[in-house]
Amino acid sequence: MRRQFTEARPIEPVHEDGSPSVTSLRPAAVLVPVVARAEALTVLLTRRTDHLHHHPGQISFPGGRVEETDVSAVMTALRETEEEIGLDPDCVELLGELPEYRTGTGFRITPVVGLVHPPFDLSLDSFEVAEAFEVPLSHFLDPARHQKHQAEYQGRMREYYAMPYGDYFIWGATAGILVSLYRFLGEGR
Repeated sequence: MRRQFTEARPIEPVHEDGSPSVTSLRPAAVLVPVVARAEALTVLLTRRTDHLHHHPGQISFPGGRVEETDVSAVMTALRETEEEIGLDPDCVELLGELPEYRTGTGFRITPVVGLVHPPFDLSLDSFEVAEAFEVPLSHFLDPARHQKHQAEYQGRMREYYAMPYGDYFIWGATAGILVSLYRFLGEGR
């Protein structure tokens, strides 16, 4: 998983009409923060506040929409992570990008994987983030925890992954990206 970035990949702009096609989905990026704890690797996640328009109350990675000034997915992921949870980009060792994840809600997400080196302090943006917490990476690497669910959304049945952990229901894009990480790591074995 030690893929280093050789150059930043430019992000294509959203079309003016906002039409939902593969190339005009709203570009976004998230940081998949793997924390290098002495005991074991963990994944840092957030719970979004309940009043947000997109994905309220859901478990997510720090990240968000690409802004015009962002020159790459890496820049978006690090900027959004610092804005949302106050994680200093200097604490993050960039490892690589996972395949793009497209959501049924109109986003094209680039997951950027980074190894986070403690110690670090977090300062949560209380408007966007209700809490931040860590889950052992081993939880997500156990295929027995990869549940498939179905739900109707906009008149269509959709399948999605879920990986509950304690009181947290981790599902949708977050779980899908974690399955992508699992598959990537599995290919390297």
